[in-house]
Amino acid sequence: MAQAQTQSTESPGSAPPTAKPAPAAKPTTAVRLTPTARLTRPTLTAMVVGSMVGAGVFALPRRFAEQTGVAGALIAWGVAGSGMLMLALVLRTLALRRPDLDAGVYAYAKAGFGEYLGFFSAFGYWASVCVGNVAYWVLIMSTVGTVWPALGEGDTVVAAALSTVGLWGFFLLIRRGVREAASVNRIVTVAKVVPVLLFVVLALCYLDTDVFAANFHGTAHAGSLFDQVRGTLPVTVFVFLGVEGASVYSRHAKRREDVGRATLLGFLSVLCVFASVTIVSYGIMPMSEIAQLRRPSMAGVLEHAVGTWGGVLVGVGLIISVLGAYLAWTLMAAEVLFVAAQDGDMPRFLRRATADGVPVRALLMTTLLSQAVLVITLFAKDALTFALRLTSALSLVPYLLAAAFAAKVAGQRRTRRRGTWELVVACLATVCTAFLLFAAGPKFLLVSFIVYAPATVLFVMARREQGRRLFSERERVVLAVSVAGAGLGTLALTLGWISL
Repeated sequence: MAQAQTQSTESPGSAPPTAKPAPAAKPTTAVRLTPTARLTRPTLTAMVVGSMVGAGVFALPRRFAEQTGVAGALIAWGVAGSGMLMLALVLRTLALRRPDLDAGVYAYAKAGFGEYLGFFSAFGYWASVCVGNVAYWVLIMSTVGTVWPALGEGDTVVAAALSTVGLWGFFLLIRRGVREAASVNRIVTVAKVVPVLLFVVLALCYLDTDVFAANFHGTAHAGSLFDQVRGTLPVTVFVFLGVEGASVYSRHAKRREDVGRATLLGFLSVLCVFASVTIVSYGIMPMSEIAQLRRPSMAGVLEHAVGTWGGVLVGVGLIISVLGAYLAWTLMAAEVLFVAAQDGDMPRFLRRATADGVPVRALLMTTLLSQAVLVITLFAKDALTFALRLTSALSLVPYLLAAAFAAKVAGQRRTRRRGTWELVVACLATVCTAFLLFAAGPKFLLVSFIVYAPATVLFVMARREQGRRLFSERERVVLAVSVAGAGLGTLALTLGWISL
């Protein structure tokens, strides 16, 4: 694993920065990737698809049917798909325009808006992955719970105990080596996409046009079309998480241009699959019945169409899908912490890597946070919904900062024709991401602050290790906002204004 390059920090509107003082200590281990160890375009594309096609797709029928009908679903996919497409294009452009920046969304936020917001981006992205991994285990336990009632909806003590075994089992697998884990992910990606595609084909064969027409406008109690669409957006955000998979792992790419191409190809492929799964489900059952299905709802839809074997097929596909996505997300989470530590923005203890190139301490922290969130879900009213919405809220802040940085880069190239187009795309990505953050709702934004604010301790540790000033004037403002948000969120939870 090549040692990460030191990345410069630019303040908005500033002149080209001078080199940042080197961190006080070097990584304990620095391993170089040989050319044969570099990731190719198919592997990078598989990481994008593998990280996006996970638990979310199997819950889409119920999640959408709870909020809207066919018309609202089409609009929701159009809005979310367009916004995330802009983000995918932004990541593709940044991979080409700033090849010196590794670890994707973290590096872009830092280069555009300073070290503290870069730190928040790295931590927020990492935390969102950890929470998302918990959603995976909740859903897989809910699936097995159809034959083992003790697991319930994936939120019982027995389910948490088995999920814990899974968490640490994957820790040991990934610790064996990055190359081995990435190869397993490529194989699993192919295996898990097949049942999803088969679901779409079978649902089309059994589609009832009368049922589909009855589900077109939704139900009267669902509210206005705007409210229906807004209610589905957090779900679409969750299933799109992972679009940055190739960008996060960019420093291992065999060719830099493969990063952008893999991002775009992976996103478009997955968008078509996700939208198809949602829409065809409306032609199998009335939406009121879909909304009452047990998780994973895709299994209930297919079982209604073809019989018991359909539910079994989806259940097996979900288990494979979740395990593959969990692998990809854990790899990306550890990578972000590792590169941030290499760059001096996280404490130096996170720079430790094994001889096989595995950032073992970053991987350990990832597993520990997932374990903590898994315990918290035992006290949530709806464990899966809690994990899903919190993941979306945490991840949208890094996405927003990356899109804003792309607008800044494009603005510096606006005198060129290509630069103007890139500026338009970057601005659209920024606006769409901000809207998705608004759609997530204030409740989970406040809970996100509770997660973000204490993380500043890691930033302070890194600054002290380097003998640097803890906060600049601008950084103090960001600190004050995060602490105020965390205080308000804690107060809201304590007084019962919001609940998990």
